[in-house]
Amino acid sequence: MMKKVLCNIGAVPLLMVATLAAGADKPVATTVLVIHGGAGVERAGMTREEEQAARAALEAALRAGHAALAAGKPALDAVSAAIVVLEDAPQFNAGRGAVFTHDGTNELDAAIMDGKTGRAGAIAGVHRIRNPIALARAVMEKSAHVMMTGDGAEAFAKSIGMPLVDPSYFRTEKRWQQLQKALKEETDKKAHTDIETAKHFGTVGAVALDAKGDLAAGTSTGGMTNKRYGRVGDAPIIGAGTYANARCAVSGTGWGEFYIRAVAAHDICARVQYGKQNIRDAADAVINQEIPKAGGDGGAIALTSDGRFALPFNTEGMYRGWIGSDGVPHVAIYADDELAEPVK
Repeated sequence: MMKKVLCNIGAVPLLMVATLAAGADKPVATTVLVIHGGAGVERAGMTREEEQAARAALEAALRAGHAALAAGKPALDAVSAAIVVLEDAPQFNAGRGAVFTHDGTNELDAAIMDGKTGRAGAIAGVHRIRNPIALARAVMEKSAHVMMTGDGAEAFAKSIGMPLVDPSYFRTEKRWQQLQKALKEETDKKAHTDIETAKHFGTVGAVALDAKGDLAAGTSTGGMTNKRYGRVGDAPIIGAGTYANARCAVSGTGWGEFYIRAVAAHDICARVQYGKQNIRDAADAVINQEIPKAGGDGGAIALTSDGRFALPFNTEGMYRGWIGSDGVPHVAIYADDELAEPVK
């Protein structure tokens, strides 16, 4: 496990800004989109070109989500749009850049939740869905269920006309080599459990606040390198890695087993709603205190209906960013990166 950094870089408040729309007689709330591309980023494993590509992809995701919000669309649309961009970018452990399982396959998980209605959709263990977040949303909107898995989820996708891609679409050489390294380490150490050589980080996610004051959250992941036995992490589990209600939205990234045990995403929102903590303190308590105390690590993004947000993480880096109503994207990767504060 990597050395804890215990930081809250970028965890800053964004006060609701009221502006009068032309011809309107009531204030319109500012919109906010916050994203992450996974915790556990290490400088040693990144080239300059990879850093630049990651930052460009984060900016593209922010612009895509902002375009939806600027057009007056709901937070769900902004979350979906941003995550699709991240799933299509091979720099992140989701969609196109998903890591490989022990058997050399890709198993994709995703979830989305509407804070306004409490509806949610999730999928796990799919192999042929180009954009898992789209299928998770379809489960929410076009079925009576919350979660579907594996072949059943893909059969549902086919039944609603969603195209399936060949599994080779998800292969990237970097992820394949990461698996080869993990397999060699496993052999060298004669490990008897998959957890010893599995890598716990990755995942992409987004939380958004729309002009009507509604929230949404979404998360998508390829899981853990070298995972086995159909392992499912926290990302598609409502309340663990993904959660939204009328006051709070959270997407997590990190060692999923610990996020599941802590019901981390819901705990952050519960601390805001019932414990009356501000979002920064609530997110810090769960991500930088409770999770490490139990033996895990990672990060999260959290946003409240008053526009305040937090981006805590306790690893060397976390791909992250935010964009407000002005449409200017702000991104960061490492713990010591400056992340511009919003206008207060």
